[in-house]
Amino acid sequence: MLDHLVARSPKAHTIQPLSTKGLEAWSKAQPASVQNWIKASGFKGKPGSFLLLPDAVSFLAGVEEGIDRWSLANLPATLPAGTYQLIEDDLSPAQASAHAFAWAMGCYRFARYRSDTKTFASLVWPQGADRAAVERSVRAIGLGRDLINTPAEHMGPADLAKAVEKVARAHKARFSVIVGDQLLKQNYPTIHAVGRAAAADRQPRLIDLTWKGPGGDKGPYLVLVGKGVCFDTGGLDIKPRGGMMMMKKDMGGAASVLALAQMIMEAKLPLRLRLMIPAVENSVSGASIRPLDVVKTRKGITVEINDTDAEGRLILADALADADTQKPDLMIDMATLTGAARVALGPDVPALFANDDETAEDLLRHARAEGDPLWRLPLWKPYRRMLDSKVADIANCEPGSFGGAITAALYLAEFVSEKTKWLHIDTYGWTSGLGAGRPEGGEPLGIRGLFAFIDDWLRRATKSPLLPSRAAPRAKPGVRAAAKRALPRPRPRR
Repeated sequence: MLDHLVARSPKAHTIQPLSTKGLEAWSKAQPASVQNWIKASGFKGKPGSFLLLPDAVSFLAGVEEGIDRWSLANLPATLPAGTYQLIEDDLSPAQASAHAFAWAMGCYRFARYRSDTKTFASLVWPQGADRAAVERSVRAIGLGRDLINTPAEHMGPADLAKAVEKVARAHKARFSVIVGDQLLKQNYPTIHAVGRAAAADRQPRLIDLTWKGPGGDKGPYLVLVGKGVCFDTGGLDIKPRGGMMMMKKDMGGAASVLALAQMIMEAKLPLRLRLMIPAVENSVSGASIRPLDVVKTRKGITVEINDTDAEGRLILADALADADTQKPDLMIDMATLTGAARVALGPDVPALFANDDETAEDLLRHARAEGDPLWRLPLWKPYRRMLDSKVADIANCEPGSFGGAITAALYLAEFVSEKTKWLHIDTYGWTSGLGAGRPEGGEPLGIRGLFAFIDDWLRRATKSPLLPSRAAPRAKPGVRAAAKRALPRPRPRR
């Protein structure tokens, strides 16, 4: 993707990005021959469209007004092969960065299993673009997409662990993993219970990465947790064929938090980071967890299994409970958790749940500014009664079909103390194809908005202008100062 953003070239064709409104003003300043050419072509500046001008070396490209992160993504695959550069006279640095991002995303293709090749046109890096920020976002999204798009045959729990280890090694982070029966010995019983039915080479595991940015132990402490169900059959409550077709993406939460962690480490944000991914395959065998079984969680809460297909919340519970004991300043989990969230919001808008209103509003503000939308749903406590069990402390899901995303979030809330600021994101991890630059397939939705939010949260918590400010307009100031706690030592790798 980034290979198609190149150094300056004297032979580059020029592209003039113009909105529909801007086209009208621009064309009035051109010779009559150019005006007639534009009129005869029917070019209106529609976002994603382009027009070759009579000089045969210059193009017009239609874009949206303001910050447009996607319209130019249509060009790398549709323009003739070659090198192009933008006319930047009227572009702000933010617009230049957005166009560079769009171009790179237009060059994404998951080609691991393809024998054919695809040629893309190249763009000279716009002078005004924030190159580091563009590269960081493009690499992270590409990583998340590749992990989600990879079939479960080649993206099992061990493969996911290797992907995390590779990122850890690149950023000198500490990496550890607890595998199989060691989960029981170290008190992660629900991760083990969900994954124990899988084949010997696909044993359940808890993947753990820790990293310290500038400032070492003095930075705020952030925990990211991602659901890593590498394939979900539904267990003994087995899914039908249609429900199982997309289940290679059930580790989309894990891929998303890993991509976000990579962005944080590349940017060298001044925080202490822990990334936790419970990774399992929810399989069917004689060892499968059964409906109405009762399991005891790491926190000591007993859980009645109403549905073996509600497994994601089980594995997240042990990770959240572990992280919560370390009193992080902020904890975020991402999970492809419920179909109910998709029914409510569709595939492209992840659902946000939060136990702190100010933190939630800050995230939503940045998500809007980045064009990376989330939508908040309530942690409606009266629905907690739907999770009541007659034989255990709680059931893993409600018996009916009402409020499934809310009750799943309420289940997770049982494992997070009220003093911990916590954000839960129920994502689809996939897009059916939103247009150029966003092809059908895996998508780490929300990570651009999350990164901007974390960057701003840190700047306000530490008063450290490590990065150029990208803060979205804020309704009211104030975030509590982050406590200074020592990062826990990682467990030995097994």
